[in-house]
Amino acid sequence: MFQPHRFIRLFILLLFVAVALSSCREKKDDQATGTFQVPIEYYKLKNGLKVALSQDKTSPTVAIAVYYNIGFRIEPKNRTGFAHLFEHMMFQGSQNLGKMEFIKLVQSNGGILNGSTRFDFTNYFEVMPAHKLETALWAEADRMKGLAITQDNLTNQQGVVKSEVRVNVLNQPYGGFPWLDMPQYANENWYNAHNFYGDLNDLDSAKLEDVNSFFKTYYAPNNASIAVVGDFEIADAKKWIENYFGEIPSSHLPPKPDISEPRQEKEKRFTKEDKLAEKPALAVAYKMPERNTPEYYAMGLIDQMLLQGQDSKLYLALVQGKGYASSVNGGINYLGNMYNYSGPMVWMADLIYDANVSPDSILYQVNKAVNELQSNVSKEDLDLAVVKIRSKLYDELGGYFGIGRADMLACFALFDDDPSRVNSLESEFKKVTPELIKKTAQEYLRPTNRTILIVDPKAKAQ
Repeated sequence: MFQPHRFIRLFILLLFVAVALSSCREKKDDQATGTFQVPIEYYKLKNGLKVALSQDKTSPTVAIAVYYNIGFRIEPKNRTGFAHLFEHMMFQGSQNLGKMEFIKLVQSNGGILNGSTRFDFTNYFEVMPAHKLETALWAEADRMKGLAITQDNLTNQQGVVKSEVRVNVLNQPYGGFPWLDMPQYANENWYNAHNFYGDLNDLDSAKLEDVNSFFKTYYAPNNASIAVVGDFEIADAKKWIENYFGEIPSSHLPPKPDISEPRQEKEKRFTKEDKLAEKPALAVAYKMPERNTPEYYAMGLIDQMLLQGQDSKLYLALVQGKGYASSVNGGINYLGNMYNYSGPMVWMADLIYDANVSPDSILYQVNKAVNELQSNVSKEDLDLAVVKIRSKLYDELGGYFGIGRADMLACFALFDDDPSRVNSLESEFKKVTPELIKKTAQEYLRPTNRTILIVDPKAKAQ
């Protein structure tokens, strides 16, 4: 994915100080009211653009995030990797900015920027000095109005993306494991199960007319949200957003495909050979409950109990107890967090382990930890999980110079038409009971809802 990481050192230093001050302020608010409330002003433009504004004058910076409701999951069939390819195209120039001039504009004004493609969205963001908010909004609107779609740009970026696939997946030990591999093994529906990084033949076959059609359809205000977080005046932001985005025409969006997954009724187990791997690896994935349900919040807490931190059951069993591996990783949504996705998802754990350990020995410890949750959850265990997830939530809200908060606001606007959901998350976790934890573990952590993927390095010696 696109990585323009030429940061200005002084600006970064100021941002770190600002984040620290902001964190202190948020803790004071939390102590006074019992929970920190994110200030939000939410509205829509006539063309359908969803706008979430969150003012924070702690530091003289502002974060701008533009999210489009098109990601890996619903890219066209026979065009795998197309959503990611298009992310690259968005940096190739627009009506008033030439090739790579968007990047130069941001960096020359002391800002940082990036973009990414995820399961359910493609996003673009900047962090700028506060007085440059208008500049950033103008630039984002300029490329939403019209991208420089040329054959030269397309051919160039096809090459860049194919090179990225080779470097990050094909020629990398454990390349694609498990973030790219597991969705293909665990899911049944093509939209959730295809190679979203892109088949090289599919990337080569993309035509200029495909790119034009994709842009006109999905990169439109009625398929987008924008979040602004930081030191700005609400009236100014509203005026500039209306001026620069208000006249961009909406598009005719096609019906969304069915991305649902059938209930899994049988455990699936696969082995993948990896000639570049030194040790075997194992990943185990369970299909998640539907977003925003009580069980969804319970799974967030189960993740804390089973996997997050050195006090988690799987760390204590697999790393500290048995010494099978030096670490165990995982969670909900490997391409983000448990808040910034919309469709079907898995909870997953993975580890690279010693060759003298059998996969079944690892699975025995997984089963043992899961069985404990299915049969016995104390109030103390639950309270600790709530403290941990609350801390993680505040880390997300305060992360990356305002982008963490902008990410949640833009996603909740895009998926739920309600960015204020961010202020109810903590209370939803607090509603979870030990009985709900046990019930959720029994239904969603059952072996028949599980997919196991093993990386076998033996092929290296052949």
